[in-house]
Amino acid sequence: MSTRQTWDSTSYQRDTGFVSTYGSDVLSWLEPKTDERILDLGCGDGVLTKEIAEAGAHVVGVDASESFIETAKAQGLDARVVDAHDLPFDAEFDAVFSNAAMHWMLEPHKVIAGVRRSLKPGGRFVAEFGGFGNVAAIVTAMQAVGAEMGGDTSLASPWFFPTVDQYRAMLEGDGFQVEEITTFYRPTPLPTGMRSWLKVMRTPFFDQFGTRSDEALDKVEQALRPAMCDHQGQWIADYVRLRFRAVLD
Repeated sequence: MSTRQTWDSTSYQRDTGFVSTYGSDVLSWLEPKTDERILDLGCGDGVLTKEIAEAGAHVVGVDASESFIETAKAQGLDARVVDAHDLPFDAEFDAVFSNAAMHWMLEPHKVIAGVRRSLKPGGRFVAEFGGFGNVAAIVTAMQAVGAEMGGDTSLASPWFFPTVDQYRAMLEGDGFQVEEITTFYRPTPLPTGMRSWLKVMRTPFFDQFGTRSDEALDKVEQALRPAMCDHQGQWIADYVRLRFRAVLD
């Protein structure tokens, strides 16, 4: 069964718009400069791509989602549908930036190699994405419900969440000098609730149950409520992020 996620830009902005809000902090590690050429890898709807452009850089945003790219283009951005595992650039960029996207890219060695090809000598690679343990409780609940309902439990976790040591070794193995890399726990409020997050982030998992998809959603939400919904009804997801800055040797 396919694990491919089909994105809808409107629902993504409504239910998970916090992704770009938190991502603004990563830009302080990028420090875009006037007239630099920067690649935004997995640019999504282009919110951070636009911030980079407003800093004076010439930015290209790439994403596998046509819906996201259409939204980014509507903001006047240079945005293109591109597979991150097969980047078509050759020594074009001063920096490559990515926020909350690389955990969706399941062949990370290909991604790193493509970034290396895309950078000019001495270029920098700055990114943040899910680290080891990210949404672990949510995944565990989905797997339990999937097993109970006879579903494909692998659809609960289609992500790449590495440890710091694991990812540092991958970067250094492909010619990068890691200047800084860290992981941190970031409890993240979900403005429209857990159910909306699940429907946006794990559509394939719930779609596999057909007419019982709402039943699966109910069961996962019920399992998570005691640990992730506070006394005021605010849902908080168990996010763990990995952030790094590396330079091409």
